[in-house]
Amino acid sequence: MKRYKIAVIQGDGIGAEIISEGKKVLEAVSDLDRFELDWIEYPHGAEHYLKTGELIGEDTLKELERSDAIYFGSIGDPRVEPGVLEQGILLTMRFYFDQYVNLRPVKLLEGVNTPLAGKGPEDIDFSVVRENTEDFYVGIGGRMKGKGKGKKREELEIVRKLYNIKFGLDIESDADELAYQIGVVTREGCERVMRFAFELAKEKGKKKVTSVDKANVLTHAYGFWREVFNDVARGYPGIYTEFNFVDAICMWFVKNPEWYQVVVTPNMFGDIITDLGAMIQGGLGLAPGANINPDGVSMFEPIHGSAPKYKGKGVSNPIATIWAGAMLLENIGEKSASQKVLNAIETVLRKGKVRTYDLGGKSKTGEVGDAIVREVGE
Repeated sequence: MKRYKIAVIQGDGIGAEIISEGKKVLEAVSDLDRFELDWIEYPHGAEHYLKTGELIGEDTLKELERSDAIYFGSIGDPRVEPGVLEQGILLTMRFYFDQYVNLRPVKLLEGVNTPLAGKGPEDIDFSVVRENTEDFYVGIGGRMKGKGKGKKREELEIVRKLYNIKFGLDIESDADELAYQIGVVTREGCERVMRFAFELAKEKGKKKVTSVDKANVLTHAYGFWREVFNDVARGYPGIYTEFNFVDAICMWFVKNPEWYQVVVTPNMFGDIITDLGAMIQGGLGLAPGANINPDGVSMFEPIHGSAPKYKGKGVSNPIATIWAGAMLLENIGEKSASQKVLNAIETVLRKGKVRTYDLGGKSKTGEVGDAIVREVGE
């Protein structure tokens, strides 16, 4: 019998509740398909940080590296300044494990309402492949008054020179204050996520890949993105390609979502449009995400936040987390089990008897998990 070592980080807020339901469903399907899941729990999140001052250390990362996958709940706590936990834990893992693909299915399941008039499950079924380690999320930037010190001073000098050359403005004075954020895209970074998108299209029998950018304004970075996309596309002559500006794709997601099959996007734009995608598929409670390194350790999570005001109330929707668990199963090679979980989720939603508050029902978090477990066993 196959055994898989799955690292679990429940995180903050509702994380423990939704991960509990995800584990419950995955254990049910593992019994059915005769494989074992060994859960290794890690405490990292707000409580651990407030008690110890540790976000996530090198020793823990090395332990996680020996896992087959990471199952992640949610991050964020009002007692901790925004960005500290997100960057110190979630982004640290994405970068450490080089999880360069953020994969988000945008699929309207039967039994779920969309806010888009006249659209149904046959119209909303595409995948967004978001580059996950470059762009404006590389962490190069800062805020400074005066001349700064050390590395920040070096970065500041570069920014000042560029600004002076571009606009002819002098920002050399110690009294000047500025903030800057630098985005970086590399050929390797673009190529590998684009190839993943094209291979995903081939695997799923799709015939079109749409590239997102803002090359009409941010010409240096995203003009380069377009060049690399065209280069990669030449290796897939059977797949139609197109370009959409990010503002345009936001409009077309709403008007004609049926047009899209596989969408590949730089990091920042992907962060934005996938939340829009979540809304048209019925809400954040139904939206899973995967942070993938095809040759390493990948991490699976719902894309919603930690919702601290709902912590402990048992009212949160666990479906996004359970769906993320299905993606985890597919990633480790248990494709039949993954499909069983997805089928069970859709059956529960189609029947409509068990629904959490966000979907217009009154069911508790655990009741949704129990209903999906029952359907897995049918």
